[in-house]
Amino acid sequence: MGTIGIIANPASGKDVRRLVARASVFDNQEKRAIVRRALLGVAAASESSIAYMDDPHGIVHLALEDTGGNLDSKAVTATRTGSVMDTVSAARSLQEIPCEVVITLGGDGTNRAVAQGWQDIPLIPISTGTNNVFPIFVEATIAGAAAGLIASGAVPFAEVAQQQKLIRISIEDEKADIALIDAVLTSERFVGSRALLSPELLRMALLTRADPAAVGMTAIGGLLSPMSASAESGMLVEMGESGSELRVPIAPGYYQSVRVANQRSVSFAEEIIVEGPGVLAFDGERERSLKPGQKAYLSIDRSGPWVVDVEKTMHVAAEKGSFRR
Repeated sequence: MGTIGIIANPASGKDVRRLVARASVFDNQEKRAIVRRALLGVAAASESSIAYMDDPHGIVHLALEDTGGNLDSKAVTATRTGSVMDTVSAARSLQEIPCEVVITLGGDGTNRAVAQGWQDIPLIPISTGTNNVFPIFVEATIAGAAAGLIASGAVPFAEVAQQQKLIRISIEDEKADIALIDAVLTSERFVGSRALLSPELLRMALLTRADPAAVGMTAIGGLLSPMSASAESGMLVEMGESGSELRVPIAPGYYQSVRVANQRSVSFAEEIIVEGPGVLAFDGERERSLKPGQKAYLSIDRSGPWVVDVEKTMHVAAEKGSFRR
């Protein structure tokens, strides 16, 4: 039997968008309950072992205790700084094991941090964040069962997973970065509270998908011309005062007017160049400041995490008779 990794981000679902917008709060008690259900799903489908990030709140550790302590489990080596680096380092440790599949609890930002630690990680990302474009809305019981079926070899991983697109960001004289859903240039000068809540300051957005049914920057492109995660291209949206006005949900329960000057497809071979001053935001959060004249180079390819189709996994397992005793 293989190993299933679990990363539950205690900080996800708690940022300033609970005050400014109408985003839901995912407290750590709820995350513990979600992990508990996932663990019960794993146990019902396999005898796989568990490797997990032991965060300061003990989300997974306590969930394991709730299940009776019958699962073979261990905490992986990771930093305990209370910052995003804890998630990054935990993902690196899970890669070293390696895990057959990893369950994450968080939003777009959490899964970006996971990919920073293990770029092509095999994932079942459960939504517990603010902007949940990358993770999926799925009952944790079934997500755990799907993870168990894959880790045990009952369902071939390659049959039920698809590799996702990735935005690569190269910044002059600084370390490179990545994004999973969107990279946005704003006219702001400071990272500040991180969340993107001022549409009048948006200058450009490079998207891996354009989803009219999502919340955040991807909705800008989606409401103009939908583009799926499976499309072999990206989308560039340029904002400006001379553009047409679009009403967009830039955060949960928070519609704002965005002026779009231009929108077009971007091939995997194309490089987009932007120049400071400004702030670059990745997957809904302001991350990097550009100095005046400093350039950043952005491109899209398909080298990101592999995401499991949970529903397909359960169908394949049923067709193979995996649930019959």
